[in-house]
Amino acid sequence: MPLLQAKQVTHYFGGLCAVSDFNLDLAAGELIGIIGPNGAGKTTIFNLITGVYRATRGSISMNGVELVGKTPNQITQLGIARTFQNIRLFKELSVLDNVRIANYSRLNYTPLEAMLHVGRYRSEEKRVAEKALDLLSVFRLDGWAEERAANLPYGSQRRLEIVRALATGPQLLLLDEPAAGMNPNEIMQLMDFIHWIRDQFKLTIILIEHQMRLVMGICERIKVLDFGATIAEGLPEEIRNNPKVLEAYLGEGGEE
Repeated sequence: MPLLQAKQVTHYFGGLCAVSDFNLDLAAGELIGIIGPNGAGKTTIFNLITGVYRATRGSISMNGVELVGKTPNQITQLGIARTFQNIRLFKELSVLDNVRIANYSRLNYTPLEAMLHVGRYRSEEKRVAEKALDLLSVFRLDGWAEERAANLPYGSQRRLEIVRALATGPQLLLLDEPAAGMNPNEIMQLMDFIHWIRDQFKLTIILIEHQMRLVMGICERIKVLDFGATIAEGLPEEIRNNPKVLEAYLGEGGEE
């Protein structure tokens, strides 16, 4: 059974078809890329997988469990986490609190225990704080734990968003343009970083990215969208030389 499976997923915004008959079988441990020009439907795919949008038609399942119709928090509990193209940290909260929040879907105390600070509340909060600090130390962000997230350098904010996603304990991580705003040297470091987190945390990863050096350098296979439709799928070298892909990015005659 695939870890994630999408069958004929279609989504409309009014009369506009944003995604048309999208199919995907994703095996555990894979690192794949979804690319395409602006407006191709890439982020819409992520929003459909994570329950932000409900597919107009089709099926999306995780470990055989249907995702269409589930809420984002239910989907997180099933083992899917994501980052965003535009960083969406809780910037007025501390770095530590940003990571602690990611654990709240798995806490084991009741609202009454939380209000009265009794029962399992103290032990659970202590466990969550220790887990968050351990994770921050792995990514060398523990020195910033009490700092406001807004005060972190841009690259560290990107890492913090990934840390927050990992704190939910995912099997599948969706990275939405993680290289946005990075220079070439930072992109090279990011390539190693993504491979490292995949191996260290035993993740399966889907990557949306415009930086072709990153996509071609780390993705094991690639799907290409254009106007919501899949126009190509294959190994990086196959995609690099695909006339339909060149035309989608460069216009008619792009190959020449």
